[in-house]
Amino acid sequence: MGELRERQDYPVDAVRRFLEPGPTVLVSSAWQGETNVMTLGWHIVLDLKPSLVGLRIHASTHSHAMIRDSGECVINLPTTALTDAVVGIGNCSGREVDKFARFDLTKQPAAMVGAPLIGECHACFECRLHDETLAARYNFFVFEVVKAHVAPLPDHPETLHYTGDCTFMLAGRTISRRELFHREMV
Repeated sequence: MGELRERQDYPVDAVRRFLEPGPTVLVSSAWQGETNVMTLGWHIVLDLKPSLVGLRIHASTHSHAMIRDSGECVINLPTTALTDAVVGIGNCSGREVDKFARFDLTKQPAAMVGAPLIGECHACFECRLHDETLAARYNFFVFEVVKAHVAPLPDHPETLHYTGDCTFMLAGRTISRRELFHREMV
């Protein structure tokens, strides 16, 4: 087993460094002829069938109103090749700039929603609003993934995981413990 570790007190408002669950994503939206993209790190898989994903989209963002009003978005998964664009997109507002043009991102048509896919991303998940009960209080939306597009390789791309304080961890290396899992847990 592991060794016991000495620990010290830590600021509770900084625990995201250890608890952020998933990769930083780019969320694209469309409403009344306008498109936008935002950088997002606060999301969580909530269920598998149907495929439900929760996103926290702050009310101050341009994307919040577009996504709320359209009831749709695309969750795009960038790899580390897009690190500078991911940061840049998060540092500007779609109210003032066309982020697709500024960061040279390719809009591709989605099959089931109005928001565009981002051609440079490894995966794109078309989503429709499933539940907005927590949106007014927590800016938390639950979406159903209605269509998924994933590049065949690599199986485990190198993705960015924001840990706060302007720092990302990189994911991509995997380990398997398949032999330890019960068949029904796989």
